[in-house]
Amino acid sequence: MWGKKKPNAKATATARFDTLISNKTKITGDIYFSGGLHIDGHVTGTIKAEDDADGVVRISNRGVVEGDVVAPHVIVNGRVNGDVYSSKHIELAEKASIKGNVYYNLIEMAMGAAVNGNLVHNDKAVNEAATPAKAGKPELVSAKPLDKESSEEQAESLKVAEGKGSA
Repeated sequence: MWGKKKPNAKATATARFDTLISNKTKITGDIYFSGGLHIDGHVTGTIKAEDDADGVVRISNRGVVEGDVVAPHVIVNGRVNGDVYSSKHIELAEKASIKGNVYYNLIEMAMGAAVNGNLVHNDKAVNEAATPAKAGKPELVSAKPLDKESSEEQAESLKVAEGKGSA
């Protein structure tokens, strides 16, 4: 009670920012980071913390993100057009504007912050299943080549099934 102070989790989570994107910078593409990321500029793409339990994204009142944000700790005082996934703590300051869903464990929201989307409580850690899929190789659906006759038969059977063709 007196004499011993409890460690402030918020102070330790926001104490160090390794990367700065200044207000005169525009980045197009996905960003993968560890540690702290402070955004004053414009980012178009997904922002994702590497497997770092203390990863922090801070979007200032001048910062704009057009894409999803995935990190354990997120602080927003700017604009985000996309979903936000925070497995530990999210803070929405008074000038925060999010157009998308917010997936959170703990949330702190100041008067004036705006979320145009759903607030979804999730007490489990954000994992790959909850985050947007990465673009990769297209999946091969059918390896059997179609010849002209079989494709015409399939088209005719679809017309019959829809009631548009002759039976």
